[in-house]
Amino acid sequence: MSVLEIKNLNVEYKSKNSVFGEEKIVKAVNNLSLNVEKGEILAIAGESGCGKSTLANAITRLTPVESGEILFQGVNILELNNKEMKTYRQALQMVFQNPYSSLNPKMKIGDILKEPLKVNNDLCIYSEDYRALYEFTKDEINEIVYQVLDTVGLDKSVMNMYPHEFSGGQRQRIAIARALILKPEFIIADEPVSALDVSIQAQIINLLTELRNNFNLTIMFISHDMNVIRHIADRVAIMYLGKIVEIGSTEQIFKYPQHPYTRALLNAVPSFEKKDITYLTGELPSPTDLPKGCLFHTRCDYCMDKCKTEEPVLKKLYENYEVACFLSDETKNI
Repeated sequence: MSVLEIKNLNVEYKSKNSVFGEEKIVKAVNNLSLNVEKGEILAIAGESGCGKSTLANAITRLTPVESGEILFQGVNILELNNKEMKTYRQALQMVFQNPYSSLNPKMKIGDILKEPLKVNNDLCIYSEDYRALYEFTKDEINEIVYQVLDTVGLDKSVMNMYPHEFSGGQRQRIAIARALILKPEFIIADEPVSALDVSIQAQIINLLTELRNNFNLTIMFISHDMNVIRHIADRVAIMYLGKIVEIGSTEQIFKYPQHPYTRALLNAVPSFEKKDITYLTGELPSPTDLPKGCLFHTRCDYCMDKCKTEEPVLKKLYENYEVACFLSDETKNI
């Protein structure tokens, strides 16, 4: 069952040349379609600049969408008004990349965690009896926050402390607690461990996995680190220049990658194993001047003539596995 369906999504920005003043269109998300199944952890992988964070911002309506549909539980969120969006944002929360900038340095941790409750005081959050924040006593409100802190492995003593008193890993736990306070059904984690040490990354990955299992959450996990993705994701979608070029189960993607771009990403991961190396060469094309045909053909060692003129579309190769590449039939090896 799909909890989120994205259909033909386009997100564009206007970019002005600082020298000549020429205005160009940046195609950050390019006619993208994607389904996210309830209860899964879906990873979105790709190089920096391929549109991963823009996709996350579009889903949360933090950035304008040019065209397409974003269906959450069957409702197109692009058609919701501000009041309806409050209910949507209660169900879908986001954990941002940098734990050093995503928390207000002037607010105590307790106040940071209570803020979503205050903003959404007209919503039924924890039970049918939860009508408004002010129906609860101060102690009851604190108890809600204590429970969430305990869920992410923090003590209630942090309530009176400020963000600068914590390490990066602890701050990210606080950010996750803030996302959980409204009991969401869907969480977008945008590069949540990229700013953390490797040992701390493992703790946050384990925490997100436990939260998914314990609360039946659906998580979209955005990362450029394939090692991290391998340990957390159920499925992986490979993104290049605003498009999904390959999607399948984590095992399929890592053992039998079909797209040359996916192979290059995996070969960039340090490993002691000898393997058939596919290097990622050349620069990422400008999103203001996308190549004709296959977007990846300018960097592909297997480029054919039709790759320069025809654009491949996602097609099903196996059960729950799709790839957009003209070589797919020849390289099929599952």
